[in-house]
Amino acid sequence: MGTRADTREALQRAALELFLANGYDATPTAAVARAAGVSEMTLFRHFASKEALLLDDPYDPQIAEAVAGRPAEERPMRAVVEGIRAAWRDVDPDDAAHLRTRLRIVAEAATLRGALERNSEATVAALTDALITRGVAASAARVAATAVIAGLSTALLDWARSDRDDLGAVLGRALDTLGGG
Repeated sequence: MGTRADTREALQRAALELFLANGYDATPTAAVARAAGVSEMTLFRHFASKEALLLDDPYDPQIAEAVAGRPAEERPMRAVVEGIRAAWRDVDPDDAAHLRTRLRIVAEAATLRGALERNSEATVAALTDALITRGVAASAARVAATAVIAGLSTALLDWARSDRDDLGAVLGRALDTLGGG
């Protein structure tokens, strides 16, 4: 099939097409693998779970780097909020439509209730570590990271369920709220 990245992309594309056509709950991983031209074992070498096909997030390192680079005197919540805002500026705008589709599937599938929160643990850990490298106490770092990611998850799911607003506007308002604005 080509490179590892090509296989991952083919799996995610096949999953999205099948989830949209048949529903998340009605689509087995074997069907996704078949549609991508690989074995189910290959699918699970690339994605730890079926939900990871929708929720795999490549942005954590960028966000953590942006948070770690914030001014040392900045309070933890502000550093996370402004780090995410800065990292968002580097995201390809075409990714927003794709993200909305993925999150809409998550929002509508009964078996995915709580999936976004479960998937956010890696993001919270990356943000926590970034804050700790800035000298923030571990417990305060985890509180700030968890609060911001929980707030953003709520805003993202609300956005995904609607056809209003662009993602930049939604994230901006959520980050303003989380940052005390």
